[in-house]
Amino acid sequence: MISYMTKSVRITPEAMPLSEAKRKLLEQYLSQSRTKALDEGTVIPPRPSGEPVPLSLSQEQLWLRERTTPGIPALYNECITVRMPGSLEIPALERSVTEIIRRHEIWRTTYDTRNGQPVQIIHPAPDRIRLPLLDLRSLPSDRREAEAQRVISEIVRQPFDLKQGPLLRFRLIRMGDFEFRLSLCAHLSIVDGVSAYQVFPSELAILYKAFSSGQASILPHLAVQFGDYAYWQRQWLQGEEQAKQLAYWKQQLGGKLPVLNWPASIPLHWASKFRGAIRRFALPKSVSEKLKELSQRDGTTLFTTLAAGLATLLHRYTQQEDIIIGTPSPAGRKRFEVEKLLGYFLNPVALRFDLSGDPSFRGLLRHTQELTLEALSNDDIPLEWLARQMQPNVDPVRHPFFTVAMSLQPPMPSLDLGWSVTSMDADSGGAPWELYIAFISQPAGIAVRVQYNPDLFDTETITRMLNDYQRVLEFMCAHPFKRLSQVVLPSSRT
Repeated sequence: MISYMTKSVRITPEAMPLSEAKRKLLEQYLSQSRTKALDEGTVIPPRPSGEPVPLSLSQEQLWLRERTTPGIPALYNECITVRMPGSLEIPALERSVTEIIRRHEIWRTTYDTRNGQPVQIIHPAPDRIRLPLLDLRSLPSDRREAEAQRVISEIVRQPFDLKQGPLLRFRLIRMGDFEFRLSLCAHLSIVDGVSAYQVFPSELAILYKAFSSGQASILPHLAVQFGDYAYWQRQWLQGEEQAKQLAYWKQQLGGKLPVLNWPASIPLHWASKFRGAIRRFALPKSVSEKLKELSQRDGTTLFTTLAAGLATLLHRYTQQEDIIIGTPSPAGRKRFEVEKLLGYFLNPVALRFDLSGDPSFRGLLRHTQELTLEALSNDDIPLEWLARQMQPNVDPVRHPFFTVAMSLQPPMPSLDLGWSVTSMDADSGGAPWELYIAFISQPAGIAVRVQYNPDLFDTETITRMLNDYQRVLEFMCAHPFKRLSQVVLPSSRT
């Protein structure tokens, strides 16, 4: 187990880079992909028959937030779109979706309370799912995209009833004679990055190819379900393991917590609770390749390099040396049994940077690597549960430990049908953090989706911030031995 590192540990050039094997494993894990090298403990068994099915620890935090914060927008509505060029057999697609919901209990689950405790209510599998179809071929071609976006935005902004359900909605859109889109809106408590980018589209493609050819499903039986994982997690994270991880986070997040002091050049507004909007951005392929080259050359990961760049940007904007950035760790995906399951296996963790002494970018990369490895070794305890133990003195509207977060989305597998998946195509009107940046590595570069509070930042500010972030990354790649203070940012406070 990696040793603890307190918030006061300084960046040191002696920190050793990862081996190539460990670097690849860490990159895979940070992009929300399970790796057997990180499996721990015993095999997850089926839960006892007849007992209430608890929520996982991370699910419970989402459930509590929505119950205890009245008046918030559809904070945890997630939307993905499967783009399907070519002809489409709709009955075969509907049968495929029906089979996926039958296979995965979590996609036919709602939540209730028993004796004051939240529990999962698993409903019977439906006989058939019919996909609502919107045919846009009657519209002029230049108006179809806007209409599709309008319809999906309406769907994703509708809140879910966590008790009545269902917690997912589908809409099939026909953009042309040979162009379809399947949009899925789901509550975050039943879906994560691996679910959206890997499990669901892979199963959908496999089943569609089989059913459209008159064949039966070839997908193997699922030995465990999400409810089995949630039950097991509650038993496992007790005693010595809980005490160890709790000690780490109390040490890492102890003392006065930093609050980002945004510069006067950024026109901040009074932020209402959890409002959100989405801004798209892209890092060019040339920049993406340089970032990957730097990561490999320095023995780190793409996530590490992107996180170091973001820490630099925040440091230059605020002139603060103590900065916390959050990231959704795929804590539950460490177990091989859940590799093929749909569900919410994420747990946000905090990376607390010490940027004192004006370190070099190379030193910052090593520091970020250490922070990330240690956080991932202690990523099972939900931070909001930890906040109730530590009771930090922070604004109740804000996240207890950080207000800026980032993630690297998992890669999408080849679907052998020409299908592709996009996410965050429409905003729900809500956002759990003031600023959240999602990176999606693609052949054409790195796609970026920025979710932000529009009551705090305006569109012009976000655009300027993203341009500055790209400058930081380009400077880091070109001058890894130079210091953070040497990067020139027009928008930063000097």
